Amino acid sequence: MRLVVVGAAGRMGRMLIKAIAENPGCTLSGAIERSGSAAVGQDAGVVAGMSSCGVLVTSETGSAFADADGVLDFTSPEATVEYSSLAAQAGIVHIVGTTGMEPVHFSKLERAARNIPIVQSGNMSLGVNILAALVRKVAATLDKEWDIEVLEMHHRMKVDAPSGAALLLGEAAASGRQTILSDHYVAGRDGYTGCRTVGTIGFAALRGGTVVGDHKVVFAGAGERIELSHIAEDRSLFAQGAIKAAIWGRNREHGLYTMSDVLGLDGL
Repeated sequence: MRLVVVGAAGRMGRMLIKAIAENPGCTLSGAIERSGSAAVGQDAGVVAGMSSCGVLVTSETGSAFADADGVLDFTSPEATVEYSSLAAQAGIVHIVGTTGMEPVHFSKLERAARNIPIVQSGNMSLGVNILAALVRKVAATLDKEWDIEVLEMHHRMKVDAPSGAALLLGEAAASGRQTILSDHYVAGRDGYTGCRTVGTIGFAALRGGTVVGDHKVVFAGAGERIELSHIAEDRSLFAQGAIKAAIWGRNREHGLYTMSDVLGLDGL
């Protein structure tokens, strides 16, 4: 499968290039960076810390997308919606691991997904998506007197909060309760906040060091707690999940999918 990596010189871009090289049946067909990036014109393998692979980093997306079967995208919300339009024109699967996306971005992804398969997830790891399925199940089982809190910690360089995975877990909890997260979302408590409102789903974000990603969902009841957690120790697991999603999504019917679809977790 011929794959293009956008944001090729970034932290995840370099990891994706390495992961493609390690996956038989996949090949790097293109590497995209913004115009003016120091990586443009360099060999993508060298940029990723490997030996030369013969693919030069470029800012020209048209020919790269035309010669590919799929695009792997962990960039920014604004860039992602542009890439979704280009992917739709090229008729290739678009894998979106970009975080910090808002409703306006999702609406544009949905528009592109009328023509191509798009797999979008706030976290591409197997473990986090299994955790989300478990959170959904627990939330559906317990009544609303159980308070739900989502805690996450990431490295100091992360620019969005809460993390995409934390929001994924919050959405899973809301889904289990058959409600909408935005109607019950609480974050950034500070000062005299008063008592906790029944049915809300709280978020707390910590930043520091080189933490890849820690997530915990706490169900706090009267006299007892249930805590479900996931610790990511290696960023490569996100890259491997993205490649798995690309292989799954290739030649799939058009539509907007999630990692739950890829992993077959809807029945869990």
